[in-house]
Amino acid sequence: MNLDLQTKALSVGTRLYVGGEIDAYTAPQLKEALMPLVEKQEAYVIVDLEEVNYIDSTGLGIFVGALKAADQHNSTMRLVSLNDRVKRLFSITGLDEVIDIAEKREETNQ
Repeated sequence: MNLDLQTKALSVGTRLYVGGEIDAYTAPQLKEALMPLVEKQEAYVIVDLEEVNYIDSTGLGIFVGALKAADQHNSTMRLVSLNDRVKRLFSITGLDEVIDIAEKREETNQ
């Protein structure tokens, strides 16, 4: 499965649309798109996962790394529009306690 990545500049920050499956094969593509966004000083990055139907541990690792990079650059990363299956994975791993996850896209309507 391929990964679909699209970036959109917002009035405040950047939105990264992600679609497909995030696994060991596609995670490097996600990392290549996401890391430069969160490594900007005081950036605001919204990662829209509405079209993601699967994430494995490699994908989760990308988000943990991006969170650490964002913290080092005083940036903010927020995940939005997770389906129930993906949301449950973040909950089971406890990552929903450390990563900012919004329930609906409307909460970040920027």
